[in-house]
Amino acid sequence: MAFFLLRKYREYKQEMVNEFYSHIDALLENEKVQALDSYIQHYCYTRLKHSLDVAYYSFFITRMLHWDSRSAARAGLLHDLFLYDWREEDCTGHQHALNHPMVALENARTICDLNLVEEDIIKKHMWLITLVPPRYKEGFVVTFVDKFCATREFFTSVFAKPAEQAVNASNA
Repeated sequence: MAFFLLRKYREYKQEMVNEFYSHIDALLENEKVQALDSYIQHYCYTRLKHSLDVAYYSFFITRMLHWDSRSAARAGLLHDLFLYDWREEDCTGHQHALNHPMVALENARTICDLNLVEEDIIKKHMWLITLVPPRYKEGFVVTFVDKFCATREFFTSVFAKPAEQAVNASNA
């Protein structure tokens, strides 16, 4: 019985992954999206890895709730589609936090057609720093998943550094 349940779980999980990629495959092939892999987002995570995580978790949550999981996946992938390193630009972190959603939205519009839900998600994913909340429930999911992923990325890198240093020291 346990083997049967495990097999069913694996099949279901693979179906979810297949459905997720069916929503974003065309976007992943775009050179602007691929360029996100050249930028560090949070510590040791590239912007593409971060965006894929946000997209997948947002897809999963909205799919479980029977909401618009396609829009959540696509907007999650495109929410940080800006092609510059904000640490090197002539702006403060706060200015970047306020401005990059509109830059990402304009870039996303150049590579694909967006529906109203996707546009709103990308534009308002920095809510709590910006004043206007998302209009759609999927936008709240992407917003909070983005914060969760950023926090996880920070703590993963903080706690990984001492372990990496210990391994490097023992190999020396």
